[in-house]
Amino acid sequence: MTITVQLRPATQEDALCLSVLATQVFLDTYATTGIRPAIAKEVLHAFSVSAFASLLDQHGTFIYVAERDGHLLGFSQFTLGTRQESVTATHPVELDRLYVQEPFTRMGLGSQLLHASETSAVQRGAEVMWLTPWVHNARALKFYSIKGYADVGSTSFLMDGEAHENRVLCKQLS
Repeated sequence: MTITVQLRPATQEDALCLSVLATQVFLDTYATTGIRPAIAKEVLHAFSVSAFASLLDQHGTFIYVAERDGHLLGFSQFTLGTRQESVTATHPVELDRLYVQEPFTRMGLGSQLLHASETSAVQRGAEVMWLTPWVHNARALKFYSIKGYADVGSTSFLMDGEAHENRVLCKQLS
């Protein structure tokens, strides 16, 4: 089943809804055993309204939203020029986040947002897109594999001083 949405660049007016959507998806994905201080601190810091407002003003960072009837259902965020030691490219781009609200997963939104991000990144001169999904996020790892992303290494995501293994995935963009 594919859902029809409007894909568009996010604006400052979206910061509030992006904050709440990101919080919800992050907690659904990473807080499967409940909330503890490290997760709570990460959410309050990384997904605040002011954090999204700053990202929307950050040069080289782009956020696309999937919207239907005035409701945000998902978003993608990428940053040009971000480097990762496992990725060799002159003009890399990092897919920082691709979040889809759970009731709308498996409806093509992730594919649409990923395609929009890849296309936009190519138009801005990027040659390789990379990302670092959590090693225990089997659904994301499968999704990116199907989309042509290769596993090129491992990295750690630090959350309140705790290291969590992530995979480094990348794809040559055309």
